[in-house]
Amino acid sequence: MDAKPKTDKPARERVVDAANRLFYREGIRAVSVDAVAADAGVTKKTLYYHFKSKDDLVAEYLSSRDQPNLKLFEKWFDSAPGDAADKVEAIFVQLARSARHPKWRGCGFLRTAAELANLPGHPAMKIGSAHKKAFEAWLAARFLQDGIANPEAIARQVVLLMDGAFSTMLVHRDPDYAEEAGRAAKSIVRASLAVPSPR
Repeated sequence: MDAKPKTDKPARERVVDAANRLFYREGIRAVSVDAVAADAGVTKKTLYYHFKSKDDLVAEYLSSRDQPNLKLFEKWFDSAPGDAADKVEAIFVQLARSARHPKWRGCGFLRTAAELANLPGHPAMKIGSAHKKAFEAWLAARFLQDGIANPEAIARQVVLLMDGAFSTMLVHRDPDYAEEAGRAAKSIVRASLAVPSPR
């Protein structure tokens, strides 16, 4: 029999919520399946009824973060005033603001990739790669709408700056790196706005 649930959510949803909290806060290797089950208020048997293995649960953890993260970046971009260069910088400014929160632990996708670096075929690695590619494609599409020359290349450069900022902030615990990366991204995009697109 399951432990008393903390909410009225279905068991599977509670397990994913618990995995999200624990994996993001402590890392996937540091958190056992038993800890996830206990936090979710279910038995380990119930957890394994919904997820065949811890690997499947890790993959679902990242899947559950995919769309919310992409929508948040889109919201930051769309709500910022100015042109595409200003809007790109705003993403980095908001990222720096998020990094100043005591519960911030960096990019869950990058942290998971680092923990699974020796397992390139792991389903979570594929989900992380797809997430990063989706953000890059979305950014390139927005740049194309704004008439930016070489939108795919510029989007890739911005992604490199963003993931570099994520990594550097984890090393130094200093959100100012994200703001500096944002200024660099703004310069790149601003220069591209001034270049006529090839016909």
